[in-house]
Amino acid sequence: MKVHYLYIIIFVLSFSPISSQINPKNIEIVRDQYGVPHIYGKTDAEVAYGLAWAHSEDDFKTIQQGYLAGNGLLSKHIGINGAGADLITQVIESKETVNKLFHTLSPEFVKVLEGYSAGMNKYAETYPEKVLVKKLFPITPRKMARYSFLQLFIANGADRLVRNVFENNVNSDFIYQNEMNGSNAIALNSNKTGKKETFLAINPHQPFDGPTSWYEAHLISEEGTNIIGATFAGAPCILIGVNKHLAWTHTVNYPDKADIFKLQMHPKKKGVYLVDKKEFKLETKKAKAYIKILGIPIKVSRKFYKSIYGPTLKNKSGYYSIRTPSLFNIKSLEQWWKMNKAKSFSEFYEIIKTRNLPGYNIGYADKNDTIFYISNGIIPKRDERYNWRGVVPGNTKKTLWNEYYNIEDLPQVINPKSGFIYNANHSPFKSTSENENPKAENFSKTMGYELYDNNRSTRLLQLIESHDKIDFETFRKIKNDRTFPTPMNYNFVDINNVFEMVPENYPEFAELLESIQSWDRTADADSYGAGTYAMFYYQANKYYKSYINKKYSKELIADILLEVKSKMLNDFKTTKVKLGDFQKLVRGDKEIPIFGLPDVITAMRGVTHENGKIKISHGESYVGLVRFTENGPEYESVSPYGTSDDPNSPHYGDQMEMLSEFKTKKMTFDRDLIISNSKRIYNPK
Repeated sequence: MKVHYLYIIIFVLSFSPISSQINPKNIEIVRDQYGVPHIYGKTDAEVAYGLAWAHSEDDFKTIQQGYLAGNGLLSKHIGINGAGADLITQVIESKETVNKLFHTLSPEFVKVLEGYSAGMNKYAETYPEKVLVKKLFPITPRKMARYSFLQLFIANGADRLVRNVFENNVNSDFIYQNEMNGSNAIALNSNKTGKKETFLAINPHQPFDGPTSWYEAHLISEEGTNIIGATFAGAPCILIGVNKHLAWTHTVNYPDKADIFKLQMHPKKKGVYLVDKKEFKLETKKAKAYIKILGIPIKVSRKFYKSIYGPTLKNKSGYYSIRTPSLFNIKSLEQWWKMNKAKSFSEFYEIIKTRNLPGYNIGYADKNDTIFYISNGIIPKRDERYNWRGVVPGNTKKTLWNEYYNIEDLPQVINPKSGFIYNANHSPFKSTSENENPKAENFSKTMGYELYDNNRSTRLLQLIESHDKIDFETFRKIKNDRTFPTPMNYNFVDINNVFEMVPENYPEFAELLESIQSWDRTADADSYGAGTYAMFYYQANKYYKSYINKKYSKELIADILLEVKSKMLNDFKTTKVKLGDFQKLVRGDKEIPIFGLPDVITAMRGVTHENGKIKISHGESYVGLVRFTENGPEYESVSPYGTSDDPNSPHYGDQMEMLSEFKTKKMTFDRDLIISNSKRIYNPK
């Protein structure tokens, strides 16, 4: 008991300077009927404190897990499963880089980080039994920045390059497959709505659980913040959402954002590499992680290096360096915070011109009828003579890029005459009507932009262009569409042969072919055809990485369908299985049938559940529909589960049915309405 109190005393004393700057009585948390926190404060720092407190009330564990990973401590909590993240955060020198670049953050934003840190620390002090690893605390702005630094390194795909080196799997070319997690952005202005209204669909397809699942909040300060939207665990501001003037969302983009270099080692001198025939000495470093044996944490270490190109690892075939723009910038969260407060497109554009987000498409709409799309990123200017999708020579400074394209030089569309922009993780050169799209030939091939379509992008364009004008209810229906185009258009595989096979020629599984071929291609929960196709898809998906031909042969499809029939009979005792019988939205003991399949607009992707079923892990992770009218913005939203991660909370799963029925909840900026409809109003501690 004495040790417990001693820990609390040390904790309070270690962080009292920052926490004393925040007066919790200035912060008001208003919980609405779905538990969504509306957080009021005089300053942005106070609001950040309130956000940290409210989010900790709902999911303290996930925030801690993110910070543990960013600070090289996750394996101390979960053992070997956290070792990969811990090693990467040390290999990319998160701590050293944040310390080196911390001065680049504005004093105003540092106050926001301090406010959030203080809220986290006060929650940990109040509920010490919920702390996962004591060494993580106190949280500081620098610890927060380290986690963001790791997140964006991973978002750039650079972690895959690190894994490939660790696993001795460095190939000549790297192909980044879109694994159908997906996201959608759709914006319409008055040219398409036919009235003085502008629409935006906020529709990311993230995981439903974990550090990159969404948390909804409304943040209001007297310093110009008033925004409703969603954020990730540990972020002190909204990442996608709407304020009274404008709204934006993100989808993942896939230009070339990370490079791998093979060093030319000196034939005789150990640890020396050659660049333009000059000798350079590798810096030798060590990363540590923990594995648990019989519950006891055992420290393990791994040697790594640093070259002029970046973090460097050795495997059986040599030394490889990783370089990505996110290694040289820690200002992404500050840019998002500024985006929260923007009041016009010109202000918003000036903010993104600071070029601190290393990736992500942006879909935008505002009250002034502006719509905008950009394949955003920090994209290096590279030497055209090299294949940047493969391993690049690390023996010449010709490959050592240090300059980046300006934001104005990236693929983008502003207020097209067509009246619409859209993105579904496909090519930026297909973002509006055909004659108004950016042209691929105007951009360097070294930028590595996507050129493909997928099912979602194909279907979205078909639906949008099938209407001369689109009212809000039609817009909603387009966003909620769950039908595949004909032919299907996956960007990574072609399985259309399943629709060409003659059932009579395959008597062993003719009923399965007939079910798929007579199906209307709509992924409804009560559809037998969707159920058959879903089981076929997941079984087929096991083959695509090892199958040389992108187009599945009829012979392979036949083998897969035989496997599907066997699974149907074994797990469901019938070959007639509805999609909703096979696929479930699961939260604790609650389990309901759910629509969607990978790469329909309302995409859903699952993992193995029980008794042959799958449970959804990725997909409609947050839905927000924005409507700017002459009376201001209207906003409605839904989350896949609920606001809280606490199984005992009434908001643990209270939005599940709403999502399954394509319904939303109305959100508002009106304080009087928020207060009158509130379920709880309180100050954090």
